[in-house]
Amino acid sequence: MKTARRAFLSMSATAAGVMALNPLSVRRAVAAATTPKIALPPPISAAERLQRVARAQALMRAAGLNAILVEAGSSLVYFTGVEWWRSERLTAAVIPVEGEALVVTPAFEEPSVRETLGIPAEVRVWNEHESPHALIADWLRARKLAGGPVGVEETVRFFAFDSLAKLGVATRDDAGVVRACRVVKSPAEIALMQAASDITIAAYRETAPQIARGMTPKDIGRIMSAAMGARGATPGFTLILLGEASAYPHGSGQPQQVRDGEVVLMDCGCTVEGYQSDISRTMVFGEATKAQRAVWDLVRRGQQIAFDTAKVGTPAGEIDDAVRAAYVKAGYGPGYKLPGTSHRTGHGIGLDGHEPVNLVHGEATPLAAGMCFSDEPGIYIPGSYGVRLEDCIYMTAGGPKWFSVPPSSIDAPFA
Repeated sequence: MKTARRAFLSMSATAAGVMALNPLSVRRAVAAATTPKIALPPPISAAERLQRVARAQALMRAAGLNAILVEAGSSLVYFTGVEWWRSERLTAAVIPVEGEALVVTPAFEEPSVRETLGIPAEVRVWNEHESPHALIADWLRARKLAGGPVGVEETVRFFAFDSLAKLGVATRDDAGVVRACRVVKSPAEIALMQAASDITIAAYRETAPQIARGMTPKDIGRIMSAAMGARGATPGFTLILLGEASAYPHGSGQPQQVRDGEVVLMDCGCTVEGYQSDISRTMVFGEATKAQRAVWDLVRRGQQIAFDTAKVGTPAGEIDDAVRAAYVKAGYGPGYKLPGTSHRTGHGIGLDGHEPVNLVHGEATPLAAGMCFSDEPGIYIPGSYGVRLEDCIYMTAGGPKWFSVPPSSIDAPFA
């Protein structure tokens, strides 16, 4: 890998001499000792969460909803700060069209749930022999909200929706209220995503020189995760695809190891205060062939076409169409056929790694300032290799901005 070799040559003579004795362990020690600290933005404030609730309430009034129900997960974090997981025991919040929210959780979980509760809210608990749905229904009836429609956020599980309906609560979809709130990011959210992206790029730069012949995806993933964690982020995922496995966007179960002249595709991310990064890089260990370079250059051109097409007001699907048209002219596809680009050009990103809106054919939602997306066209050649480059963007009134700067060439993948 040219990048790795250049990085090695740039090290001091002393370090190089020591590395000859035990290269991998010393490289890790040198990296740990010199890890630069990245300043992390503050977490989302209570004031901002209350603004989100107020925004949701305004949208509820416009949609004729009396309340909305959100379950444990990213939407619960978004509005209340409560960091909890989904299980058979319901933890959820009800946001009424006016007034403070209700949080319902098992009685023995209450102290833990309150630790992250970030807004004023009533907390009601239920014991193992009791029904959380009855608690919610009673609360709604007491406020004369049960008879009007209660919107259910799109990821809420059926049993919660169905149980409320059986108790006489008029339930329906949330008319896109939660999506409308979350799809446009605030400056504070964008700052947290920027920090996550900066950390991921820094971790890539630390990891690349340590990649060696014979390494497995797990070997590389461990180095990458440690590098992200050392900079203050929570490591998220490290998808490492080697050789032929890179031809399949989410990899292969077959054994893989780094070999001369083969593709190394890395798709990695972390979180800062829950906000995600998602960055992919493709390189070749050793010398790239003319064909590999041509595919890499075409994928990079597709990234730039997506970026240049992304304007406020443009339907999201047109970004995908523009990239795909260029690839078809180069002989790939057509459409989603292989060899070519088998997946969408990008997805929304924020508290979830994949969230609305997608950059995919047929998506009519117009781009708006504050929306955030991955920009990740790829070209995949089954049985051979694939190339994917991925950097995320955020929309401003003047157009898109990069969270991470795309690479300039296959020989400099971390520019």
